[in-house]
Amino acid sequence: MFETFDALLLARIQFAFTVSFHFIFPAFSIGLASYLAVLEGLWLKTGKPVYLDLFKYWLKIFAIAFAMGVVSGIVMSYQFGTNWSVFSDVAGPVIGPLMAYEVLTAFFLEAGFLGVMLFGMEKVGKKLHFFATLMVAAGTFVSAFWILSVNSWMQTPTGYELAANGQYLPGESWVEIIFNPSFPYRLVHTVTAAYLTTAFVVGAVGAWHLLKDKANLHARKMFSMAMWMAALVAPVQIFVGDLHGLNTMEHQPQKVMAMEGHYESHPDGAPFYVFGIPNDETQQLDWALGIPKLSSFILKHDFNAPLDGLDTIPDDEQPPVFPVFWAFRIMVAIGMAMLGIGLWSLFARWRGKLYDWPLMHRAALIMGPSGFVAVIAGWVTTEVGRQPYTIFGLLRTADSASPLDAPAVAASLLAFVVVYFTVFSIGTWYLLRLMKAPPKAQELGAKRGDTGPIRTAGITPGPTQNPGEGDTLPQSLLLPKEDGQ
Repeated sequence: MFETFDALLLARIQFAFTVSFHFIFPAFSIGLASYLAVLEGLWLKTGKPVYLDLFKYWLKIFAIAFAMGVVSGIVMSYQFGTNWSVFSDVAGPVIGPLMAYEVLTAFFLEAGFLGVMLFGMEKVGKKLHFFATLMVAAGTFVSAFWILSVNSWMQTPTGYELAANGQYLPGESWVEIIFNPSFPYRLVHTVTAAYLTTAFVVGAVGAWHLLKDKANLHARKMFSMAMWMAALVAPVQIFVGDLHGLNTMEHQPQKVMAMEGHYESHPDGAPFYVFGIPNDETQQLDWALGIPKLSSFILKHDFNAPLDGLDTIPDDEQPPVFPVFWAFRIMVAIGMAMLGIGLWSLFARWRGKLYDWPLMHRAALIMGPSGFVAVIAGWVTTEVGRQPYTIFGLLRTADSASPLDAPAVAASLLAFVVVYFTVFSIGTWYLLRLMKAPPKAQELGAKRGDTGPIRTAGITPGPTQNPGEGDTLPQSLLLPKEDGQ
């Protein structure tokens, strides 16, 4: 049935599907972990119960999102060995230790303190619990640090040596590998994107509950905090994105050419194309609508600066232009919309209508999932723009794959699609259900289910309990005990 399919293309689709599905959850949990740390810190500093209630409200959501992020990412490690064994063999001496460092640092931080963060508020001191929350937030950042270091090295490889057997080995210093030319820009850009993603989810939930009850104190607080984040961080993200683009222009010029839709060179200033239909066969942008010389100004800060086009790049070195061109525009459009919402919130705050402007609340609600769309569009721009290479300039994607059998790859791809959509659709539905519930005073936070026996007689288990839920305890345990008992 699948014999006629291209095994390499199927393998690429499989990895793209799993990594895109996976990154949705880390993009949320990275920002949400930091938000939880801020909430708990504000509670400890001010003593205001609203911060504790919001902490417990979002803690439940974080627990589900974090779990789905971990589970959805496990299969990618196996794909390196099953579908991309040549890449793993050639680049393993460099990327293997970096991914091991991620496990040895981020994983142990998250795994070691997550349980205390979720279930330990009533069992440890306030400061120790806050420390656990900080460690989980730090763990999510450290995880992003190592993963982005690996991916950035694949974009701008430095610090390596080529062995006689064709493997890429670490050079004299790991610093050159870890802090490769694109890494600082991509780290800040990605983490900032995660913060904005979380801010707009929090803002959308707050807006939803304000539309239902604008007097809800907890909804007001989360909406206000989210809008401050949007107003302050969105301009920073645009600035960082500009720096990232200039860095990409220096090290991966053909990616920028595809992003801009520049099939032809422009010696006297290049336009910025707002719209167009890239045509790789004719090497031109059909139905092009552009702003004269704006691209030169953005990339070179000079309206008349010359820009090379894809006509200077060999055909077999060019990335697919259509997905890169449109993914970049989706990302930029969402970024400008985020900035617009942030500025709108500042105006509403100045007018004293932050909680009394339903139109803005509806706009914030619509923008709730925008961060997820933006980060996926950004990854499409980055990864498709790197083609036809897996390691830019060193190892082609066509040479990276295992000896693949198309039916086997197709079968596993279908299995991933079915399982991912089934399992994670249920998880997403549950997240939305948690968000639908209005935040209130004295939130319970994350609770464990039945924990097993609380007493035993030989091998006979005793009754179980659900911690924190008094009405689930056996009545005998709820009765006051007499002295001596």
